[in-house]
Amino acid sequence: DAVALAALVRKGEVRPSELTETAIERIESFNPAVNAVVYKGYAQARARAKEQDAVEPDGPLFGVPFLLKDILGDCEGWPSTLSSRMFRDRVMTYDCELVSRLKRAGVVFVGKTNTPELGILPTTESRFHGPARNPWHLDHSTGGSSGGAAAAVATGMVPIAHGNDGGGSIRIPASCCGVVGLKPTRARNSVAPDFGELLG
Repeated sequence: DAVALAALVRKGEVRPSELTETAIERIESFNPAVNAVVYKGYAQARARAKEQDAVEPDGPLFGVPFLLKDILGDCEGWPSTLSSRMFRDRVMTYDCELVSRLKRAGVVFVGKTNTPELGILPTTESRFHGPARNPWHLDHSTGGSSGGAAAAVATGMVPIAHGNDGGGSIRIPASCCGVVGLKPTRARNSVAPDFGELLG
């Protein structure tokens, strides 16, 4: 899991670049079937991991490969489409606060995961990115809206991925894909700078 991998990095038993390459290999192997990852940030991931190889571990998840959800996972230089054709050309010029915090925790972003359009439905089947497939049975739903994240963790592409949940969007995919989904306490994680208290 993510915590154990971070511990191996701290002990010097594995390098961040090795973990990143393993995640990339697994994405390339499993993603064609499950369509969990809709943006691959491999060049940025490899550059960050290489930088981490050269310094002392800093942060509780230092060196751990991580996928951001394509909703409220805004990362500078990366698209943020919300799985909608309306936002197909939207590239972020800043990091949202959550992404900044995750960077400080030491994770290595390798890409972004599939969602329903605008996160509206409890199943991950947008027309823009196509459906995410449940790795346990490809004809079954991953649930949503964090369906791509759940499928990615279930296949072992990454040990941990970003999700968010206003009405079941972490809980439903975790249940469908047989993984642990943690819904943080409301307002525990900031949605700045674009929003204040989003659900309110």
